[in-house]
Amino acid sequence: MKKFLFAALLSAITLSATAAEKATLRFATEATYPPFEFIDENNKIQGFDVDLANAICAKINTECTFTNQAFDSLIPSLKFRRFDALMAGIDITPERQKQVDFTHTYYDNSAIFIAIKGKVSNIADLKNRQVGIQNGTTHQKYLMEQHKEIKTVPYDSYQNAILDLKNGRIDAVFGDTAVVNEWLKKNKELSTVGDKVTDKNYFGTGLGIAVRKGNTELLDKLNKALAEVKQDGSYDTIYKKWFE
Repeated sequence: MKKFLFAALLSAITLSATAAEKATLRFATEATYPPFEFIDENNKIQGFDVDLANAICAKINTECTFTNQAFDSLIPSLKFRRFDALMAGIDITPERQKQVDFTHTYYDNSAIFIAIKGKVSNIADLKNRQVGIQNGTTHQKYLMEQHKEIKTVPYDSYQNAILDLKNGRIDAVFGDTAVVNEWLKKNKELSTVGDKVTDKNYFGTGLGIAVRKGNTELLDKLNKALAEVKQDGSYDTIYKKWFE
């Protein structure tokens, strides 16, 4: 009987240890934003953020899962504990820092306008014209606060905004520079308008991983792992894969 109880106890301890070793970190993202995140031909979420998250999870001996949902629902879902963290090309802003905690910056960001070649020569030409942005993003906030002369048109995804731009329903689109560069590769009829925007109140701080307010244990783990990924060269390898 004692041998049986000891064996049962040992088995329970082993299972518990295995479960702990394979803890899961639940990420939410918005997978219509290549090269940061997108859904591939096999219906899997891929991209720079996904590869970096997996590298970070490996450092803390945790498995990552990724769920795709609308960008403007990400922070509310995190608050309601549907997910543990958000990684979706999210700019670190003072306003968002009131709602969630961010890791150290993992990508320096900027934004830029694009339009059909020859249709718009500079940003001043966009006065009283329609510019597409993704709803709930820093780009929307920036235009509404800093360029009130521009008529913003919110979209659930940038793919729909690009489609409307190409079909003449809007005059320009405003998005992350790295993402815009991906659009330009696939849409030769488009070109950038004006210079990059790096206003630190909106874009200059860079992108971060968001966790629930006060979740310092997870935040510390992610920051430590991110630093290790940058130190051992993994970050550079992932960066070159998606941006060079």
